[in-house]
Amino acid sequence: MPEHKILIIEDSPTMRQLICFALKRLPGVRIVEASDGVDGLKKLSADKFDLILTDINMPIMDGLKLVSLVRNDANYKDTPIVMITTEGAQEDRERAIALGANDYITKPIQAGRILDMAKAMLKKP
Repeated sequence: MPEHKILIIEDSPTMRQLICFALKRLPGVRIVEASDGVDGLKKLSADKFDLILTDINMPIMDGLKLVSLVRNDANYKDTPIVMITTEGAQEDRERAIALGANDYITKPIQAGRILDMAKAMLKKP
């Protein structure tokens, strides 16, 4: 079974752990973590990922800037990107989708929602 690689870009170690824990239930996935947008970009340039999950609010480089940079990279123009956002930030969600994000998940994060989203994005049964 082919392995899928997922990159999680989130500045909160607790949130990263929660997301990793949920995604590890999927068979055949490898998860790479990044602590902010700059770290995420470094990892994206060094490897190929099948799915990117990124927080919007991060220091150094936020998720919206990251999405616009990733969408301008020929290697990643079709890679699914899911934004992680706080409940009330409707304008962030709209901007994220406008910049090329495929979907978004609101905090507090539910493991089931992450799993369903990842399965859909990776086209896993």
